[in-house]
Formats: sequence, structure tokens, C-alpha cells
Amino acid sequence: MQKTEYKQYAEKHTPDSPMGKNLTWAFLVGGAICTVGQLLGDFFRSRGMEQDAVSAAVSISLIFLSILFTGLDLYDGLAKHAGAGTLVPITGFANAVASPAMEFKTEGYILGLGAKMFVVAGPVITYGVVSSILAGVIYYLFLM
Repeated sequence: MQKTEYKQYAEKHTPDSPMGKNLTWAFLVGGAICTVGQLLGDFFRSRGMEQDAVSAAVSISLIFLSILFTGLDLYDGLAKHAGAGTLVPITGFANAVASPAMEFKTEGYILGLGAKMFVVAGPVITYGVVSSILAGVIYYLFLM
């Protein structure tokens, strides 16, 4: 089968993606997650918390809610419709850590849950740490 024949075959058998619908869902769900974060921030601020404490409390709350929804099997259903809208960094990352942990918990706490928890998130964390170190070294060298 030639490249052009394969391309025609793939296009014939690939379902159309409703881009407008997908974009709308992603926008609405991503916006809703951010709105919840803002409402939590306003709530904590109204209780007299300092801004640094408010930021930490909002982050912790969003991580908790994301893991709770993952544990209740609600996050995947939402992601099925919202697509990239659920990838708001803090909630998407929490889901990426919690999902493999739940999937492999039957293999035990050490070799299952502990080892598989960072299958998806591990490379992201490693890349972030290495990149920040390299950026710091470059920044230090150019300021000398």
C-alpha cells in the first residue's frame, strides 16, 4: 500500500472531529475550573487569610477536589466531554498522579501504588527540575 492509498484509507475510516463542540466544551469546563479556583480564593480571603495562605489553600483545595473526582470516577467522564478543558495545570496534574495510583493499587502499596503513581507525572517533574537547574546555571553564568 502506497502512502497516498494509506492516507485515503485513513481519512475514510477516521471519524470527523466536531471541533466547534470540542472547543466550546474545553472552554466552558476549563473556565468553570478556574472559576471554582477564584471562588475558593475569594472565600479564603473573606475569612481573613493572607494572600500567600490563600494561594496555598486554593491550590490544596483544587488538588483535593481533582483527586476526589478521580477517585469517584467522575473526572474521566468529565474529561471525555471536556477534553483539554480538564488539563488546567493543577487539576490535570493531580489527576495524572491519582489515576495510575488507583489503577495499580491491586499490585500492592509499594510496587503498585507507589511505583506506578508517577508513570505519567514523573517525566514531567524530571523535565521541570532539570530545566530549572539548567536555566539557573545559564542565568548565573551570564550574570557573572
